Amino acid sequence: MTTIPAGFMEYEALNKAIRDTDDDQITIERATGQRYIGSALSDKQLFINGTAGNALGCFLDGGTITVHGNGQDATGDTMNDGKIIIHGSCGDGTGYAMRGGAIYIRDSSGYRSGIHMKAYQEKQPLLIIGDRAGSFLGEYQAGGTIIVLGRNQEGKPPVGYFCGTGMHGGIMYLRCDTLPVSLPKQVSARDAVDGDKEVLSELLDEYCAIFSFDKQQLLASHFFILQANSATPYRMLYTHV
Repeated sequence: MTTIPAGFMEYEALNKAIRDTDDDQITIERATGQRYIGSALSDKQLFINGTAGNALGCFLDGGTITVHGNGQDATGDTMNDGKIIIHGSCGDGTGYAMRGGAIYIRDSSGYRSGIHMKAYQEKQPLLIIGDRAGSFLGEYQAGGTIIVLGRNQEGKPPVGYFCGTGMHGGIMYLRCDTLPVSLPKQVSARDAVDGDKEVLSELLDEYCAIFSFDKQQLLASHFFILQANSATPYRMLYTHV
C-alpha cells in the first residue's frame, strides 16, 4: 500500500500522485480539503484520513473511497460506479447526478443531496445517510434509492424543507414517525410494510456492517416511502392551463 502525506499539497499534485501510483491501495494522510480526490477513479482503493474537499470521487467509475473524517460539497458528483464511504458528514449536493454506485454516510449531509440522481442502464445508485439530510433532498430525483435513517432525530423527520421537489422517479425511505412538512404535490408518501422492509433490509446490509449499526433495531422503526405522484407529475408545475 502506498501512503501519500497530503499535508498542504495542492490538489493537482495530490491527484497526480494518485494517478501515478501503481498500487491498488493508497492511503492519504492529513487531507486538508483538497478538491477532486479520486476523480474518475476506476480501479483503486483510497483511504483518506482528514477532510476531503469538494467533488470527492466525481465521475467515479469503480473502486472504493473511504474517508475517516468529513467530506465537503458535491461528494460523488456524477459518479457512475464504485463506492464512497464517509465516517463523518458531507456537505451540500452530495450525490449530485449520481448514475450508479453507492454513497454511505455515517452522519449527516447538507442540502440538495441526491439532486438529479438517476438510474443509468442497469445501474441503480444508492445513497444512505445515517442521521439528517438538509432541504431539497432528492430534488429532481429520476431513479435510484435514497435512505435517511435519522439516528439522532428521535422519530422526527430527518430532512429539511421541500423534500423531493421535482421528483419524477426512484424511491426514498425516511425513518421517522411523522411526515416532513412542505412535501411537494408531486411526491406521494405511504407507510412502509413488511415487503418494503425486506427490500430495505438488503439495502442496509453492507451499510450497517461497515458502521457497526444494529440493522434489526433500525428496521423495527417506522419508515415512510416517498415516490413520484403519478397524479401530479412535476412537469405540471410548469404548465399553465
